[in-house]
Amino acid sequence: MIAKRDATKIFKRFEGNPVIKVDDYPGVAQIYNPSPVKLGDETVVLISVVEHGATKGYGRDVGQTRVARSRDGIHFEIGDEDFISTQAEGMPWELYHHFIDNRITKIGDTYYIITPVMVHDFDSPVGMLGKTKDFKTYERIDIITAPKNRGASLFPEKINGLYYKLDRPGGGDGSNGDIWISSSPDMLHWGSFKPLLKAGYRYWNTQKIGPTPPIKTEKGWLDIIHGVATTAGGTYYSLGAMLLDLNEPWKIIGKTNSYILKPELENELHGNSDNTVFACGAIADYENDQIKLYYGGCDQCINLATGSLSELVEACILGL
Repeated sequence: MIAKRDATKIFKRFEGNPVIKVDDYPGVAQIYNPSPVKLGDETVVLISVVEHGATKGYGRDVGQTRVARSRDGIHFEIGDEDFISTQAEGMPWELYHHFIDNRITKIGDTYYIITPVMVHDFDSPVGMLGKTKDFKTYERIDIITAPKNRGASLFPEKINGLYYKLDRPGGGDGSNGDIWISSSPDMLHWGSFKPLLKAGYRYWNTQKIGPTPPIKTEKGWLDIIHGVATTAGGTYYSLGAMLLDLNEPWKIIGKTNSYILKPELENELHGNSDNTVFACGAIADYENDQIKLYYGGCDQCINLATGSLSELVEACILGL
């Protein structure tokens, strides 16, 4: 039985970490912020990459998304081509760039992807919705958030006839960020915005907090969240979780008081972005009561940790 209010022991890191590391890919400067899903027998992870000197005319390094595939969830092959794009058709699409930090949600037989993209010379980022069925082809749909919104995440099914998404307004310029929730009849037109969870409810998320695509459980919608805190020793990115009501997802029915993962290993403490563990989603294995968490370490590698799905849900309930 886990200790009340302490979720720090639920996840165990894979002994063979990292499962993907930047040193294995010549020409790549950064690998980070994975979003994982199951596609048949494969584990597919969208990873963010930055190549050396990838300025592309915007005066800064520009991130792209690559597809990583694995049969065992440990050994991955990464595609050479960029996966996310705007399929540019003149203005304003040619201004969109920096396709990173994707959030994937499977609805029916389609994988919907929200990508927080930057817009050259405009207030940004904004959430760009796209879709795929095989992670070989990508179809842009439309921009579905106003700026700034970094980390919008779809629920995997309609609730009372409406689509829902978690939003993370702010954060594009280093400002604080909180989690909101919104709804839509068609996945394109969004309204009924409600504040959900404010940064600073605990010490590990005093500055920012952000969502990932929710996972349905018997007791509620489980959501992995990241938290940012700046201390005397520097800025730290950690991970936690919250639980939302199944029928009224704007109601929080649980959240972890403690983090579930914090930077501890060398590749989580030192790299391109020190003191960082960051996830854009997780995979639930209901049959084995397991949740698989792929997370970025310091913008230089992808690590894996696994834990009990039911224990994490219970930690959220006990932590409220």
